[in-house]
Amino acid sequence: MIMLSRASLLACRRVLSVSAKRNIGVSAVVCQKAQTTVADPIQKLFIDKIHEYSQKSKAAGGKLVDASPASEKLMADELEKIARVYGAKGESFTRFPTFNFTDPDLEPVGVNVDIKKEVEVEAEAAAEAEDDDRPYWQP
Repeated sequence: MIMLSRASLLACRRVLSVSAKRNIGVSAVVCQKAQTTVADPIQKLFIDKIHEYSQKSKAAGGKLVDASPASEKLMADELEKIARVYGAKGESFTRFPTFNFTDPDLEPVGVNVDIKKEVEVEAEAAAEAEDDDRPYWQP
């Protein structure tokens, strides 16, 4: 009876694992399709308006979208006022500035490093070797 229970448990385990794998595979595809379609009508309206504005801004060529002559005149007056007050000229003032940062050459603080040539290093080593041969009581 115990053997029959183990065998039936193993069979159930295999069947459940296969069905779980299949369900996960199918549910992943369904979830991806659900994410691409918009179920909320307000969200769909918002996305449609964004696409519409994108098309209008490309058609306007960098100017104000759906601008009346009065709003364009107001914009020109404000740019002229800024140019007068801050000394800004041209359209470059309306663009975001570009920054070019360079790293400065840093020197270590409190450390004096002198790069010596090999000849100087060998001469100093030879002088130290001569000093080592003398007894400590001799200057």
